Amino acid sequence: MLPSYLTLAAILFCIGLYGALAKRNAVIVLLSLELMLNAVNLNLVAFSKYGVVPSLTGQIFTIFTITVAAAEAAVAVAILIALFRARGTVNADELDKMRG
Repeated sequence: MLPSYLTLAAILFCIGLYGALAKRNAVIVLLSLELMLNAVNLNLVAFSKYGVVPSLTGQIFTIFTITVAAAEAAVAVAILIALFRARGTVNADELDKMRG
């Protein structure tokens, strides 16, 4: 059962990595990063359940990871809204300069 969870997490992580590296829209990049964090959380829960010594450690660490990811997403969306108001775009290629 563990290999199926790990395979699913690897697929999710690869999709997120592709989105983070290939897309230009900053919102899509943020969503891809969240997808990669969810793949890591899936690994943590799977190893917590089916690992050598099953315990709640991975699940507790997953709760902390989800909390940090939610705070990161809120701050990042606030920054993107401010950048959109100032520049009129959220393309990562056009947001490479501090002034413009």
